Amino acid sequence: PVVIDGFIAGAAALIATELSTHLASYLIAGHTSVEQGHGHILKHLDLLPLLNLELRLGEGTGATLAMSIIEGALCTHREMLTFAEAGVSERTDEQEA
Repeated sequence: PVVIDGFIAGAAALIATELSTHLASYLIAGHTSVEQGHGHILKHLDLLPLLNLELRLGEGTGATLAMSIIEGALCTHREMLTFAEAGVSERTDEQEA
């Protein structure tokens, strides 16, 4: 996966997907930049950003913040027990009252 951060990285991702269409499925929009073109790029790539913090610094701040969300989601997906594994029983009629 590739986390896109801002207008310049978005423009590069747009060009890359034109060269090889299968790349689009590997892209993650870290955030929406306040630069007008960035929103248009994300819309064209059909990506919803993880964050909207109105960043415009161009130093990868949005991607860095988004990585924490992505890592947390992956950790939860990999390590969270199912109800059966955790021994959670179904609710009985007595518990509902």
